[in-house]
Amino acid sequence: MTMKKTLLLVDGSSYLYRAFHAMPDLRNAQGEPTGALYGVVNMLRRLVQDYKAQYAACVFDARGKTFRDDIYAEYKSHRPPMPEELAAQVDVIHRTVRALGWPVLTVPGVEADDVIGTLARLAAEQDIHTVVSTGDKDLAQLVNPHVTLVNTMSGETLDVEGVRNKFGIGPERIVEYLMLVGDTVDNVPGVQKVGPKTAVKWLTEHGDIDALVAAADGIKGVAGNNLRDALPQFDMTRQLLTVKTDCDLSADVPDFSVLAPRDPDAAELTDIYDRYGFRTWLRELSGDAERVPEGDARVVTETVPAAPVQTQYETVQDWAAFDAWMTRIQAAELVGLDTETTSLEAMNAQIVGISLSTEAGLACYIPVAHRGPDAPEQLPRDEVLARLKPWLEDPKAAKLLHHAKYDTHVFANAGIDLAGVTDDTMLQAYVLESHRGVGLAELSERWLGRKGLNYEDLCGKGVHQIGFDEVPLDKAAHYACEDADFTLALHGVLRPRVAAEGLDDIYSLEIAVSRVLFEIERNGVRVDAAELVRQSGVLGQEMVSLEQRAYELAGQPFNLNSPKQLGEILFGRMGLPVVRKTASGAPSTDEEVLTKLAQDYPLPQALLDYRGLAKLKSTYTDKLPRMINPRTGRVHTHYAQAAVITGRLASSDPNLQNIPVRTAAGRRVREAFIATDGVIVSADYSQIELRVMAHVSDDANLQRAFAAGEDIHRATAAEVFNVPLAEVSADQRRAAKAINFGLIYGMGAFGLASNLGITRDAAQAYIDRYFARYPGVAQYMADTKTRARDLGYVETVFGRKLWLPDVRAGSGPRRQGAERAAINAPMQGTAADLVKMAMVRVQTWLAAEGLRTRMVMQVHDELVFDAPVAEEALLREKVPELMCNVAELRVPLVAEIGAGPSWERAH
Repeated sequence: MTMKKTLLLVDGSSYLYRAFHAMPDLRNAQGEPTGALYGVVNMLRRLVQDYKAQYAACVFDARGKTFRDDIYAEYKSHRPPMPEELAAQVDVIHRTVRALGWPVLTVPGVEADDVIGTLARLAAEQDIHTVVSTGDKDLAQLVNPHVTLVNTMSGETLDVEGVRNKFGIGPERIVEYLMLVGDTVDNVPGVQKVGPKTAVKWLTEHGDIDALVAAADGIKGVAGNNLRDALPQFDMTRQLLTVKTDCDLSADVPDFSVLAPRDPDAAELTDIYDRYGFRTWLRELSGDAERVPEGDARVVTETVPAAPVQTQYETVQDWAAFDAWMTRIQAAELVGLDTETTSLEAMNAQIVGISLSTEAGLACYIPVAHRGPDAPEQLPRDEVLARLKPWLEDPKAAKLLHHAKYDTHVFANAGIDLAGVTDDTMLQAYVLESHRGVGLAELSERWLGRKGLNYEDLCGKGVHQIGFDEVPLDKAAHYACEDADFTLALHGVLRPRVAAEGLDDIYSLEIAVSRVLFEIERNGVRVDAAELVRQSGVLGQEMVSLEQRAYELAGQPFNLNSPKQLGEILFGRMGLPVVRKTASGAPSTDEEVLTKLAQDYPLPQALLDYRGLAKLKSTYTDKLPRMINPRTGRVHTHYAQAAVITGRLASSDPNLQNIPVRTAAGRRVREAFIATDGVIVSADYSQIELRVMAHVSDDANLQRAFAAGEDIHRATAAEVFNVPLAEVSADQRRAAKAINFGLIYGMGAFGLASNLGITRDAAQAYIDRYFARYPGVAQYMADTKTRARDLGYVETVFGRKLWLPDVRAGSGPRRQGAERAAINAPMQGTAADLVKMAMVRVQTWLAAEGLRTRMVMQVHDELVFDAPVAEEALLREKVPELMCNVAELRVPLVAEIGAGPSWERAH
């Protein structure tokens, strides 16, 4: 996926004052003021985190008069002189900005706004998108499809629609709007007693200011008189307020290459940070701080100091207030929405209260089920939900949530089908930084610099924790309002960043997947509890048999679950070689050690078999019957959508992805997953990661084998061992399979040797022959490592960014592990993208056709359905077709489908 280049422009003069007034009176050891310097640097670091721009500049006002002073002698005349503490920091701020790698521009005779306007025009002519970081409303006139404004402190982003929402008029009318209301900051006169509402009303009614002037004689009252009095000054104020876009910048910016960000000057920054006492940043420069490499400012960026946010939080306890908020949310373009509930278990959670936010700092909480002796008067829950239901179920009423899937379940529990969820800040954060946490509190601190009330501070911990419905209402309401308010503020910061990084398609996919996962979780899957109980009994008997065998092999009884006793038997009594020791110095008996020992000794294998059965019994056959929802009679897993770096889904409570399929006992557990009244249908992508490897490596031999429909492992064996396809032996195919899968997981000669039980030299010879036959794969692996080190991330075929914080971490195991991940992550991530696309495509088809079939599980590369017998044939025909056509790769996608009375027998 290609992404338009970005020019990032910072209104440096605006930053100076904003940082100075936002920060406390910080000083270094010598007493020199440092607050503005600290604030400016922090905001610039934040921008580097937010926008990966190809061009950038920090623009400051030059000293001396501008052309506007010649037009109007009183221009900015009422401004007080710059505070001495700020003036003392200006030169070092310029110096520091340059040392950070930012080009700095100051052009005499014009203002920073004019330089920004001219650069934005020049960029648009070269099809470069401009992002302007400023708090100056005057620059809203520059906004167009090529120019976006961001306010780092407030988190506000203004595109064309954003300007309309904020001012009530489009960017093309901003100058005329300011001509009417005036600009008190710059001492530009407007029309007496005309405020924003009147200005918008006039411009909306008349279309533009020229038409308004033509109709001025017909405008009655005091406002009309004031308008007519102001007409003679309109030419002057238009000139004062219009940002120039035709400045002569040929001397400063002969071409855009001079605006390419440079590497930071570490020596200069060290000197500055040392003098002004910025110890955290000093540690980063010296490498002492835990951090990712240069280029990934995500981890090294400190929290941006939060500008004071004026909040207006309201607790809604009467119908008048409720109706006022209904009017507000119905008129809003986007509403932040959150629920407070009785449980974190989505299928069982009941609503305690609902919070709403329509603009920065403005939110309400509607309590409906707080209880206790001191519980205040509340509106009746059922009536509140009944009145909210039309809006909640309206697909045209845009709603923003954090982890919308959970709240969708909560509303579903109350009989409401939540619709119109256009955005989810959890998913925005995930597509931007899948390697970092996505909790609302963590994100608010990281991106907004705002810290709210803590849930555990309200409800306590452990056995002493109370329900949210028991929290005093004043504290509960503030906490709930913060959730909705912070979500809306985060959206203002994160959503533009998603677009700026070219992740719109991935984000849209995740939004669609969230709804599909809600459907899958809601559907649940039927399990045969009686069959699981029977299997538990069988497993218990098999464990007893294995226990007795272990006693015989050891020559005495012992506790198989005791690492100490096991160590004494294996390494003391039997004298087996010590493979690895624990931190305390005792010989390790973990699974990896036992697996290695099992190659030569029978007791470790018996222990591994015992542990496998014990885990299967405790995790599935004993536990699953207890997890059947008494209301639905089904098991409802939870899919974590934002937990795995590569984009894969994670299943929990129960984890359906970890049921072993390579053992007979594991496959028996899948026999207990049964159809409701028909068949289980399973559709599984075939060798999807190897097909992705063939696509990304563009290796002709690999692609040829897939195009011919050959057994890829047999074809690889024929290539590596140089034998005809028909003569490939079982051992050769097994070795080829280990190579195929091992290499896409970054396995080297040592790992392959261990896997195949051969010498390292023999394994290396296999790998060398593989790369000789598949040179595209070797080149891909080398190129991917280099690209990962350069960028700090790799990408899937569809543009999902997979960050690798350790890929430049010296030369030790962390870096080697990150390099292996760099090779594998695009395969896993692309496979995850394809499966998600398939989920959305198939679910859309099921709904459109009105079928009774329900998607009930997603496991690795497999979709599982509970279907009526009458729909089986249609599914067999249509589902593979849908799955194979979600994207076009250089090799064909193949989906295999089967059906049966149980999940196991559908394969």
